[in-house]
Amino acid sequence: MTTARGQVSEARSKLLSTATRLFYTEGIHSVGIDRIVVEAKVTRATLYRHFPGKDDLIVYYLQEADQAIRGQVDAILARELPTSETLRAIAESIAEGIRSPGFRGCAFLNAAAEYPDQAHPVHKAVLAHREWFSRTITDVLARLGEAPAELAARRFVLMRDGAMATGCLSDPEPICETFRQGVEDLLRLHVDSGALTDTAEA
Repeated sequence: MTTARGQVSEARSKLLSTATRLFYTEGIHSVGIDRIVVEAKVTRATLYRHFPGKDDLIVYYLQEADQAIRGQVDAILARELPTSETLRAIAESIAEGIRSPGFRGCAFLNAAAEYPDQAHPVHKAVLAHREWFSRTITDVLARLGEAPAELAARRFVLMRDGAMATGCLSDPEPICETFRQGVEDLLRLHVDSGALTDTAEA
């Protein structure tokens, strides 16, 4: 909801920022509407004026997270780096997130664990983000050569998921280093596979 000047409502912004902090740090199911209302310093009526229910607020929370990640990736793509450097830059942005203070894993994996029903709007929001990310990585890898990019992209996403899931359980530095090395191995394997394909077709 926006004001007459087209600005996002201050109450809505406060509700989203409060919900984002609490959902991410403490878990979605463990945080009730009353807690969000108190910490955002708004009334329940105000909350329901902006969000019909808690599920709607959760979906908006995930959509905000999705837009933030898309913005990071779009900024990397806009730099028009060589393809391998683009993938490394995306990987480094993931590593930076893992090393950031207060990191609690992937917001989308966390939400999917709490909402496993694939028909639920929250789960659908998770899948929409993951489909976009997988498609983006596939498109990047497709520019590296003739080798099929889909399998390599799935491997990248799996490595990313593993790094995000374990990055909050112990020292993030060796996890990030392992992730970066995995990306280097993936790039080498993908390029070599393309070379082998070209040789076989010749």
